[in-house]
Amino acid sequence: MTIDLYFHPASAPCRGVLLAAKLIGVDLNIKHTNVAKGENMTPHFLKMNPQHTIPTLDDNGFYLWESRAIITYLFNKYGKDDSLYPQDPKKRAIVDQRFYFDMGTLLQRYIDYFYPSTFFGAPADLDKLRKLEEAFGFLDVMLDGSIYAAGDSITLADASLAASVSTVDIVGIIDLKKYPNVNRWFTVCKRTLPDYEEANAEGAALFKQLVDQYAIRKLQ
Repeated sequence: MTIDLYFHPASAPCRGVLLAAKLIGVDLNIKHTNVAKGENMTPHFLKMNPQHTIPTLDDNGFYLWESRAIITYLFNKYGKDDSLYPQDPKKRAIVDQRFYFDMGTLLQRYIDYFYPSTFFGAPADLDKLRKLEEAFGFLDVMLDGSIYAAGDSITLADASLAASVSTVDIVGIIDLKKYPNVNRWFTVCKRTLPDYEEANAEGAALFKQLVDQYAIRKLQ
């Protein structure tokens, strides 16, 4: 029996799931899904996920979407190393807080700033850029004195955050050197997350390529 992950490598949440699965040690059957071609709008896909978003997980008929929910489900069912998602309520709460910060603040502020001007022709909103910079400032404080996102050992939160930060970093709108704790942590993640290049870096580079191609089309 296989665990299917409906996935596109340019998607940061998709890559966050893949990085976490590598940490957990669970094999996923990657089903590349081209949203631009409507492959997420088929009757089969809508049966799994009426919101038609990726990533979407099919674990032998159990369907789940939202990347951080997928990550914690995979750990709860297949994980063996409790340090990745500690049982201690306070330690687990820190990991969860990092998840929610990634979803609701860091990645969301990036989308709010970058997508309207890049993909829809809206003027760049400098207030939204400042909000994104503020989010990186928050993360920098969270990482002060900490090797990883939620302490001195790697957790599932590092997978999710690394996918988001790599996506922001590769398009060049944030200078990570201005956030020394983030820059240091990200360097450690690139070295220690299993199969980082294949699971995340290549997809982030693809996202940058798609952004560049879109910018060229707008100029033509």
